[in-house]
Amino acid sequence: MPYFVYLIITENKNKKRFSYVGYTGNIKKRLNSHNSGKGAKFTRGKKWKLVYYEKYMSKSQAMKNEYRLKKDYKLRKELIINK
Repeated sequence: MPYFVYLIITENKNKKRFSYVGYTGNIKKRLNSHNSGKGAKFTRGKKWKLVYYEKYMSKSQAMKNEYRLKKDYKLRKELIINK
């Protein structure tokens, strides 16, 4: 089963941008859960847009790269700009 590491973004009324990184086995279902208020606590109440994802064949590899992307703010910013 493939796993995905994804990056989603949202903006509030003041045009301040927020991003969230996660991993999942079903990217469409996960994005829908974020947008319907059933995702991670941080993502509730906001409209999210998928800007980047990577596919992995193992859960452990996906988790490892999710951790890397969560810690690398510079890379995250670059991915958002290049969306």
